[in-house]
Amino acid sequence: MLVFLDVDGTVIPFGGPGPYPEYGPRDGAVAHPLLGRVDPGLGARLGALGCELVWATTWLDDANEVLSPWLGLPSLPVVDWPDPRLSERGEVRLLHWKTRALVRWAAGRVFVWLDDEITGADRDWVAAHHPAPALLHRVDHRYGLTDADFAVLAEWLSGGPGVR
Repeated sequence: MLVFLDVDGTVIPFGGPGPYPEYGPRDGAVAHPLLGRVDPGLGARLGALGCELVWATTWLDDANEVLSPWLGLPSLPVVDWPDPRLSERGEVRLLHWKTRALVRWAAGRVFVWLDDEITGADRDWVAAHHPAPALLHRVDHRYGLTDADFAVLAEWLSGGPGVR
């Protein structure tokens, strides 16, 4: 099972400087001014899900250079986005620009998408165009991933498949 991870607003919360200023970059990590907002314990929690983690962010390979070492994660696969200037015929206006690309990347596999910009339009489109179960979970950008988000993931992973 895949877990697509957004960065801004999901791994890096937007709600203030964060409680982790005492942490310096880990071995191999690139210093970044937003790292103090990122809970370094998220890596262990994400790894414990037992899923294939995939960066689904405009950070692209920078997510592996900056965030993976900070979180104690290995280098993760990165979704390579299509040119955003290229639209598809019949595109749903409210559909997030990542939605179609993630469904293509999943290639029929079960997936979870964690992002702070997911809407009902994305859930509806995935339900109609993806043959496997998928959880599209909207994270509150002010806090990033929280205990409540991990509770939703745990419940879904333990047997509640379906598109949500």
